[in-house]
Amino acid sequence: MSGITHVVFDIGNVLVEWNPRHLYRKHFEREAEMEAFLSNVCTMDWHIAHDAGVSFEENAEKLKARHPDHHGLIDIWGARYLEMSPGAVPGMEALVGTLKEKGFALHGLTNMPSSIYPKLHALYPAMQALEVTVVSGEEKTLKPDPRLYEILIARAGLPVQRTLYIDDSAPNVRTAEKLGMYGHHFQNADGLARELTQLGLLEVS
Repeated sequence: MSGITHVVFDIGNVLVEWNPRHLYRKHFEREAEMEAFLSNVCTMDWHIAHDAGVSFEENAEKLKARHPDHHGLIDIWGARYLEMSPGAVPGMEALVGTLKEKGFALHGLTNMPSSIYPKLHALYPAMQALEVTVVSGEEKTLKPDPRLYEILIARAGLPVQRTLYIDDSAPNVRTAEKLGMYGHHFQNADGLARELTQLGLLEVS
């Protein structure tokens, strides 16, 4: 047995699918055109400001000034953001439910716009199972900055040496491990289930 009593989940692409392509494929006839738009206009470097607390409106205005021919496509990033998340990550709602039933304390730590978190929370039972979730957009601090993890540690009373941290980003996992947690670099629910079984959190089937 590992002694783990607490489990912390990232949300995007761990509990809930997220990819802007789910939205933008509806607006481009050719995949190459969409990829060019996401590489040169609505980029991940631009988007990360939303996770850091900048509003969609403010961030869009700056981008539209540089790309006046793409006003509409830029605006839908915020207006139709939920279409980037078409469903739960396969298998994860069942895993979260099992851990909850077994009495583990479940929490969340996510890079996410503050305005989006309550909307997703209302839609996904796996998010509702989390007791304390710290959201980067509310705290104006992004993973892998350890300050965001320390907010969760304090707020949830995490015993770090008895905490499993799950994230699809390797740098985010490394920060958790540096803080004393056990880390799991998430790929899919099956891989996580194997790890949970090895740690003694799930029974061997």
